[in-house]
Amino acid sequence: MTALVDASLLADVQRFGAADVSACFSCGNCTAICPLSTNDATFPRRLIRYAQVGMKDALLSSKELWTCYYCGECSDTCPTQADPGGFMAAARRYAIASYDRTHLARTMYTSPVLGSVIAVLLAAFFAVFMYASHGPQNAASLALFQFIPEELIHNTGVAVMILVFLAGLAGVATMARGIARREQITVRDVVGSRAGLKRSTQALWVALGIESLGQRRYRVDCETVQEAQPWYRRRWFIHAATMWGFLGLLTATILDYGLALLGIKATGTPVPIWYPVRLLGTVAGIALIYGTSLLILDRLRGANRSARDSTAADWMLLALLWVTGASGFLIELALYLPQPPLWGYWVFLFHVSVAMELVLLAPFMKFAHAVYRPVALFFYALAEHRGTEGS
Repeated sequence: MTALVDASLLADVQRFGAADVSACFSCGNCTAICPLSTNDATFPRRLIRYAQVGMKDALLSSKELWTCYYCGECSDTCPTQADPGGFMAAARRYAIASYDRTHLARTMYTSPVLGSVIAVLLAAFFAVFMYASHGPQNAASLALFQFIPEELIHNTGVAVMILVFLAGLAGVATMARGIARREQITVRDVVGSRAGLKRSTQALWVALGIESLGQRRYRVDCETVQEAQPWYRRRWFIHAATMWGFLGLLTATILDYGLALLGIKATGTPVPIWYPVRLLGTVAGIALIYGTSLLILDRLRGANRSARDSTAADWMLLALLWVTGASGFLIELALYLPQPPLWGYWVFLFHVSVAMELVLLAPFMKFAHAVYRPVALFFYALAEHRGTEGS
């Protein structure tokens, strides 16, 4: 098979934050020290080589690109200071932009000023759109959630979720086709036979249960340099708290509106803390605030190499996540006061606008890892199972 060469690939990846890896001469030090390279003797230096020689398709279809959690050990010990860890992070940003057909992800990553303007305008659009249909401000118990019509929020949320789903699906399909073609995995290998279904089920459990939920590789293999840190301060736990906090809040919001549609509980009705949906939202909100606060603090302090290499888009995502979680707790406080305070109405409008923006931008920013990484890990586990059976 003839490989197409893109001479501008390395320069393009560098626009996403990569250091100049032209200094890399494939000595193998990064491979030797990487705790995740046990099953692949050329990871991560092979991916660097792809960029150096312009093998764009090979880079974008490498499942190994998403197995790196940027612990920074390879960069700290690189004899030429080529920063392979930083390259891998930039290559993942480049991949997100390449899978995206709208080019919005590329703008967010490579044009910080324009990306910030887009984010501000998007939040302003949602705020003006919602406010145009606002209701009265009064002392009724549910007035806070009647300030912006519930039906408008629901319909807008559904539209946003559909757009996000379609954008994510298109990106995942592009990624999956590339990896499957490169790994020579066919539909039959996945679902075409009883053996294929068994392998796929095992690989799915590894990707979603063990790796994404359990954070095994990040927690066990990539945290050896932070053994002195307490568990609640380790990077894997902060990462998990942020990701699952956001997904938990999204799930709680969907369930709350679902219960309202079924006539079980009106949206915004005060309920005890142990009420399942409220308990889920509270725990998820605490996790989100905790995770994002520590991520922001680590970046301000430059606590590790990954934190020092943050892009403007990374900062924007953290800000949106933190503001969404914090404003959500302020709304809860306003809801449980004897009368809804005036500031509660504006916090509610602000929260809804930012939350809509956050969900809409998720596939085009770093949070896309939550989708692309499990897909890559699925193929990684599938290849391992297939290799074990063939040996």
